[in-house]
Amino acid sequence: MQLNNRVVVVTGAASGIGRALALRFAKERAKLVVCADINAEGAAATAKEIGGIAFTTNVGREADIKRLIETVETEQGPIDLFCSNAGIGIGGGAEVSDDRWQRIWDINVMAHVWAARHLVPRMIARGGGYLLNTASAAGLLSQVGSAPYAVTKHAAVGLAEWLAITHGDQGIKVSVLCPQAVRTAMTAGNPNGVASLDGMIEPEAVAEACVRAIEAEDFLVLPHPEVLEYMRRKTGDYNRWIGGMRKLNRRFRG
Repeated sequence: MQLNNRVVVVTGAASGIGRALALRFAKERAKLVVCADINAEGAAATAKEIGGIAFTTNVGREADIKRLIETVETEQGPIDLFCSNAGIGIGGGAEVSDDRWQRIWDINVMAHVWAARHLVPRMIARGGGYLLNTASAAGLLSQVGSAPYAVTKHAAVGLAEWLAITHGDQGIKVSVLCPQAVRTAMTAGNPNGVASLDGMIEPEAVAEACVRAIEAEDFLVLPHPEVLEYMRRKTGDYNRWIGGMRKLNRRFRG
């Protein structure tokens, strides 16, 4: 899909990958970029920079996502590309409290579900559309030190796969973004973490990879190409891969 003259929505657009996506889509001459974020001031700053529209949205609430979609489609026209990008990270394992598990589940998984629930039928009715869902390399591999992040990102990848399989014949294109470490607020407190073994990249590099993937209509977006080889090792010898990940766990967790 070409991005020029398209109506695009980006969640988490106040900073990081979301902001870089919004700027990059504007550079591709999108008709309109809607910058949605719980950080209203940040969303407004991004929108002002590119001549877009800001929208205050808490993606952890279905009502907010429904309102975002309905308002944009009513006032601005059909959404061609919806980037469900906002996400959070929480450290820890099974001991993490239920309320924190629920919060990361709602933001990292259900936000994608709710976007699909309220937008895919509209897209199908008019012949198609495009979803870009931000997951993580943790959704293909795992995440040392964070069960909630690993589990929710696996679920996000699984949902994207299901949407592509189920609705591909109805004109719905899906890409899932799975980077390793990106220089954002999420990685600011842990610049030398396990995800940065292959280097910390800038959000602009991620946005560029997304544009190229959308143009080619590729499902998997891997700004860190090493991830593909790690996936092959995982599926080629699962026991050996688990052993390697245990070594990483010992190295980074002690």
